[in-house]
Amino acid sequence: MARPFKQQRDPQRPVRRPATNFTKLEVDPNAPPAPTQRLHKLLALAGLGSRRDMEELIASGRVTVNGQVATVGQGVTEHDVVRLDSRPLRLPFEAELPQVLIYHKPEGEIVSQDDPEGRASVFDKLPKIKHGKWIAIGRLDMNTSGLLIFTTSGELANHFMHPRYEVEREYAVRIFGELTEGQMAQLKEGIELEDGPANFDSITSQGGEGANHWYQVILREGRNREVRRLFEAFQLPVSRLMRVRFGPVNLPPRVKRGQMLKLEQKEVVGLLEWAGLEVPKAPLRQLTQREKLKATTVFTPKVRKQRISALDRPPPTADDGGKGRPHRGKTEAGRNSAAKKPVPRKPANRRVRQTSDLNAPQMQKKSDRNRGRG
Repeated sequence: MARPFKQQRDPQRPVRRPATNFTKLEVDPNAPPAPTQRLHKLLALAGLGSRRDMEELIASGRVTVNGQVATVGQGVTEHDVVRLDSRPLRLPFEAELPQVLIYHKPEGEIVSQDDPEGRASVFDKLPKIKHGKWIAIGRLDMNTSGLLIFTTSGELANHFMHPRYEVEREYAVRIFGELTEGQMAQLKEGIELEDGPANFDSITSQGGEGANHWYQVILREGRNREVRRLFEAFQLPVSRLMRVRFGPVNLPPRVKRGQMLKLEQKEVVGLLEWAGLEVPKAPLRQLTQREKLKATTVFTPKVRKQRISALDRPPPTADDGGKGRPHRGKTEAGRNSAAKKPVPRKPANRRVRQTSDLNAPQMQKKSDRNRGRG
């Protein structure tokens, strides 16, 4: 039986759609309210920066909650839609296990994501992560080497760096000269610097050869070039400075200069308990054999370009289409130049090489015939 021809629909005829009546779900008045958490705390847990940086980011008006500009100290629930520059954010309402990375920083690298001079930065070597960003715990100047810790938790980084927690920093210092017993005692008591008094909690002589002497010092604050300035107060310049410990984290001997090591999950849990932070209730993820081997292996990072921080990214404007970053596409001049590519011309009167153009074979020497024999 032949199929009937399909009737064509009249474009002018209105389309009939089934009538639907959507009724909103009734809200139970006796249901407990959804738990709220501070917005700047969740942004810090997401790895966008410290709590203080997130407060500045919220105050700039770039963060919205359900379409409204967020305010500092505002509480949000897991049902709220939080956006940064119109980009939705995934906020960790439940505590997640952060990542912690140990790096043996060599001299010649800066601890900064933005350098106008274009010098080598430690952030160019960090591995990529899906959510959040790496936060450097403490800073080391360009001529200082040693332990540098990175984490994706703003809470953990704040506990290490905030002055009120007084986390110990231990350094190995080599100076040109030698301290007297009186000078060592004075460094423990305190010396007045340009930005206030400073002192070492302990200082121990580690010996040395010739005019150079090593000292082991411990202090509980991280002001700019504080260790160097304390020694320079006695006209003793520091020729080498290396951080070997920061709080409970020591620089492992197997992590050589320029190498990295990712801490295992149990070690990260120990750091959270030491800092008094919330430990995730979920059980630790079971790692495969390959992941276990990779987690305990020291590796040398490769230089790669890292994305900029959310706080450092410029806000969107009308010129860039609301994206907050410069347009990376081709300009009109670039498109015109790409369209006008020179057409290769065929060579005219091309001569084909003939047998007579080849050089005549030379006679093989007797020494060449006997080479390799006997």
